[in-house]
Amino acid sequence: MEGQTNKRTRNEQRQRTLRCNSTDAERELWQSLRGRQMDGANFRRQHPFGDYILDFACIERKLAIELDGGQHAEATKYDDWRTRQLEQAGFAVLRFWNHEVFENREGILQVILAALQERAKPIPTQPSP
Repeated sequence: MEGQTNKRTRNEQRQRTLRCNSTDAERELWQSLRGRQMDGANFRRQHPFGDYILDFACIERKLAIELDGGQHAEATKYDDWRTRQLEQAGFAVLRFWNHEVFENREGILQVILAALQERAKPIPTQPSP
C-alpha cells in the first residue's frame, strides 16, 4: 500500500510541475478548451492515465489530446504504444504538433469539435431478434 501512495504522490507532484511549466502551445490551446467552451465538454489538463500524464483529456467523451514538440519526432514508437494503450481503454487520441496550435488553431479546434460531437452520439443499440 505504501508503494502505491508514494507513486500517487509522485504523479501528483509531476502533474503540478507540468501544469506550472506548460508549453506556450498548451497554454494557448487550453484557452479554448477550458470552461466547457467546446461543445459543453469538460476538459482536464495534465490528467493522469496509468503511468503517464495526458496533456488534455475529456473523460466523459473519452477523448485525449496530445501536443507534441520536437522531442516527439524521436519518440514515435513510444507515442504509438501510448496511443494504443489509450485506444484499448476506449479513448480516441488526437495528436497535434505544437507549431500547429499557432499556425492553424482554428483548424485544430474544428478537428477537436468534430471528435467531441462524434463521441457524444449515443451508441446505436442492436435490434432485438
